[in-house]
Amino acid sequence: MEKKDYYDILGLDHSATKDDIKKAYRKLALKYHPDKNKEKGAEEKFKEISEAYAVLYDDEKRKMYDQHGHAGIDQQYTKEDIFRTTDFGDIFRGTGFDFNDIFEQFFGRRGGFNERPRAQRGSDIRYDIEISLDDAYRGMNTELEVPRTELCETCQGTGSRPGTSPKQCPTCRGSGQMQVSRRTAFGMFTQITTCSKCRGQGMIIEDPCPTCRGRGTQQKTRKIEVQIPKGIDDGAHLRLAGQGEHPNGATQSGDLYVVVHMKQHPIFERRGVDLYRKLNISFPQAALGASLSVDTLRGKEKLKIPEGTENGTLVKLKGSGMPKIQGLGYGDLYVLIQVTTPKKLSKRAKLLLEEVERELEDSGETYK
Repeated sequence: MEKKDYYDILGLDHSATKDDIKKAYRKLALKYHPDKNKEKGAEEKFKEISEAYAVLYDDEKRKMYDQHGHAGIDQQYTKEDIFRTTDFGDIFRGTGFDFNDIFEQFFGRRGGFNERPRAQRGSDIRYDIEISLDDAYRGMNTELEVPRTELCETCQGTGSRPGTSPKQCPTCRGSGQMQVSRRTAFGMFTQITTCSKCRGQGMIIEDPCPTCRGRGTQQKTRKIEVQIPKGIDDGAHLRLAGQGEHPNGATQSGDLYVVVHMKQHPIFERRGVDLYRKLNISFPQAALGASLSVDTLRGKEKLKIPEGTENGTLVKLKGSGMPKIQGLGYGDLYVLIQVTTPKKLSKRAKLLLEEVERELEDSGETYK
């Protein structure tokens, strides 16, 4: 189902200030809070307005949403990421509502929206890629070679040779810690240190895996396919869930973030979804008007130069800009007209121009 516009959800326009966003959310949140509103659909409505607030109140997320819509947010953030970095505390302070209870309903566990999940996960990886404007216009599939830490394929992360298994450390009895007590003049002093026998692991590998030598992990360079969507802009982040590091002891892999950089184009300058370029034309073409064939990213197109066009005029080719990443049409191409003055003229050409100048003066045409 297509998502609703975040601004429409909160009843705001795109020029809304942060105060406007906060006031609109508080009003709607108190109306649809599940502890207060037991009507069917109230909880889903509460989730919807909370997500809209979490995105629009955060400057970075709001910029991403304004540029790329829901596709930009979904590529970079999980649902839990969106809420986790948002502080709802002062909005609900004094209302008697516990937002942690709502968090538990949404995601199946308690914890503040600023609290990181307790499950251990591997580190995220950043991969920078440079693409051309043509690639961004058409979209592309590309293959990345990403070096990362993975669980050893031979021992599946145990660190032991296949067919064997680690043994519990006899020194710390699997706790990974040692407790040392000694009596002093001030009483009994107890110190807890890392077990020197198992180095805090709680287990001892007697027969190490021949591939990873007991580490349980290995360095691999994986070929990972990534889809670059049409209309992507410079600095955009693409999130590939589960394609990051997976060190030994982690319950899940980190993510891979592909950061897109744009090469400079020899003709076009990009500004959002619009493109700009320059075009030199002659004085007669500017004065008389012309129909010219110009290069665009989708091929040759006809550009109509109106009669009497002046130097510095912007002529628009509607729909010839970049595709909008939400899939809702294209931007425009603006052509900056530069009227060129010939440096060498034949005698006949000079006479013709002098005749044109006299005719303009006789007609009352003046220039400043």
